[in-house]
Amino acid sequence: MAALPLFLVLLLGVSALHKAIDRQRLGIAAARLAGAPVSTGSLLLIAAGVAEGTAALCLLLAPLRLAGALIALLLWALYALLLLRRRGQSLDCGCDLVARERPVGWGQIARPVLLAGLAAPAALLPPAPFSLDAPFAAAGFLALWFGAAELLAIPRPVWRKNRC
Repeated sequence: MAALPLFLVLLLGVSALHKAIDRQRLGIAAARLAGAPVSTGSLLLIAAGVAEGTAALCLLLAPLRLAGALIALLLWALYALLLLRRRGQSLDCGCDLVARERPVGWGQIARPVLLAGLAAPAALLPPAPFSLDAPFAAAGFLALWFGAAELLAIPRPVWRKNRC
């Protein structure tokens, strides 16, 4: 399996697992992000976790890779639209592994847009035989992804001119 689909599988799997582990915080975050009552947060969280898990499993199986990529693309596009609606508002969007309430800015909006953009070519990659370099590359991409999230969490870095 190529590194790109495997990276997406890992990211979707971690996201689904995170939703199962941190249900209370992420249920509230899901409701606030969607602009829905807090009482519906758990249902929204379950739906998102099931979609992420389904996309991850489909991406693992070559015959279902297109379906998995389409589910992931639609889910990340929805996340991007919801974040765009909340731009400038201060909330914990649930995008990180730790609780961080901060104003939603272009960095948070760009993350799911980038992932949606990666899902399309992942679906079109031809099936590749398993090799050891793909899991290591996918794990490296995942580490870089989480590292970039930590950089985005810096409140007022000197190197960032735009404060939003």
